[in-house]
Amino acid sequence: MNKAGFPKKPHNSYPHSDDDIPIAIRDNSDAVSSIKLKPQVVIISGFAGFLLLAVSSGFLFSLTTPQQTPNSEPEAISSTSVANNTSGKDDTVLGHFPYSEAPESELAPITADNRIRMRKSAAVKFQAMVQAARSAGVILVPISGFRSVQEQKQLFFDIGAQRNQTPAERASLSAPPNHSEHHTGYAVDIGDGAVPATNLQANFENTKAYQWLQANAARFSFEISFPKDNIQGVSYEPWHWRFVGDSDSLETFYKAKNIKPIKTP
Repeated sequence: MNKAGFPKKPHNSYPHSDDDIPIAIRDNSDAVSSIKLKPQVVIISGFAGFLLLAVSSGFLFSLTTPQQTPNSEPEAISSTSVANNTSGKDDTVLGHFPYSEAPESELAPITADNRIRMRKSAAVKFQAMVQAARSAGVILVPISGFRSVQEQKQLFFDIGAQRNQTPAERASLSAPPNHSEHHTGYAVDIGDGAVPATNLQANFENTKAYQWLQANAARFSFEISFPKDNIQGVSYEPWHWRFVGDSDSLETFYKAKNIKPIKTP
C-alpha cells in the first residue's frame, strides 16, 4: 500500500534529462560541486525564511494590537471607570432617595417626654432655633423627628390602604420605607403652637411659624426639604425641614443628587 499518499513510480524510471543518463552515475565535476554547495544553500535558504517569517509576524502583530494614543488609558483604568459608572445608577423609588437609619446611640430627645428624637447635632440646633423663635413670639412645635423603617412601613402601607391610595399616590405624600428623610435623624416636621389645625397641612405656609422659619431657619442650618416644584416631584411640604449643618448631614442630602448651588448676586 502506498504510504503517505505519494504516487508510485515505475522501478526503472529516472528523472528526465537531455541525454537520459541518470544524474547519479554521471562522471561530472559540476554535479559534484553542486552537491557540495547544497548544505550552504539549505542554511542560507533557512535563515532567509526565518527572517521573512519574523518580519511577517511582527507586521501582523502591529496590525492586530490596539494602538495607544496620547489620550488613551490603560485597560485596567478603563475597567475601573466602567465599574464606577454602574454605581451611579438611579436608586430612587417613586421620587424618593434611599436613606439609612440613624444609630440609636446618635439620637437625642427634642421634647420633654423624650418621644421625639433627632441626631444629637441636629437636636442641639433645633432647640436653639425653638428658643430664638419663642423670643420673637413664635411657637415652633416638633411633630415628628426620627422614624424607623418599621414605623415608615406602617405609615406608607397601612395608611395608604385605609385611604385607598396606590403606591404612586401615597408616595406624593409619604416616602416609602428605606427612603424617608426621617430615617436619618436629621429631618423634623414642625407645627405652629398657636394654630395646630394647620399641622401637616399646606396652609401651614400662612402661619407665623412658617414665615419665621423662612426668614431664620438657615441661621440654624435648617432648610425646607420639599418646596414647591421640587426636583423630586414630591408634594409641597412647608412643615418638613432638615438639618444640613455638618459634613455627614450635608453629604446625606446632597451627595449624588445633582443639586446645583444657587447663584447669588
